[in-house]
Amino acid sequence: MAVPLSVTTKNLSGSFATNKQFSGNSDELLRLQGLSWAKRSIAKMLNIILSMKHRTDDDGVEHVDMEQKVAGGITAASDHFILDWQERTVTDSSFGPLTVKTRRISPELIENEFLKAGWSEDTVVDGVIHNIVSNDPKNSGDGYTWESEQVWGFQVVDGERRYVRLVSLTSSGKTDGPFHFRGVYDYSENKH
Repeated sequence: MAVPLSVTTKNLSGSFATNKQFSGNSDELLRLQGLSWAKRSIAKMLNIILSMKHRTDDDGVEHVDMEQKVAGGITAASDHFILDWQERTVTDSSFGPLTVKTRRISPELIENEFLKAGWSEDTVVDGVIHNIVSNDPKNSGDGYTWESEQVWGFQVVDGERRYVRLVSLTSSGKTDGPFHFRGVYDYSENKH
């Protein structure tokens, strides 16, 4: 289902279900982030729903609270993004300790060509949500490293305005350049 125009990068509150037809190879993305074959096999079978609440605090700083849910509304993971470009350490249930920083930025200011192209007009005007996430190689046990640069916004995909996440991942598991991934999500009116 197309995302209504009332949902923008300045108001991401809503639920978005993975559209596997238009999304890239998430198995390869997860492999390059060091996730085991067993966990990747389970992830392949699940349809992930992102349930987001977007708010601004009393200091004018934006926050995006996100729950990743699977069938039946079971919460698989929760994330809290603060759009102030401050580096924070968080613990993820699948990836362990991560370093995260997030902000709003004009797509024109992003250096990576893959991440800056294709955004809807409203996304260009309002800015994309840009974050960088990296693992802590000291806690991976094997020194495996990866860094994910992500941009969130809206693109027209198959004639409909959809929520999209573009990811450029560098990984010690891939030495010939970054892996690019596009995650496409359908808007869901259901409150999962």
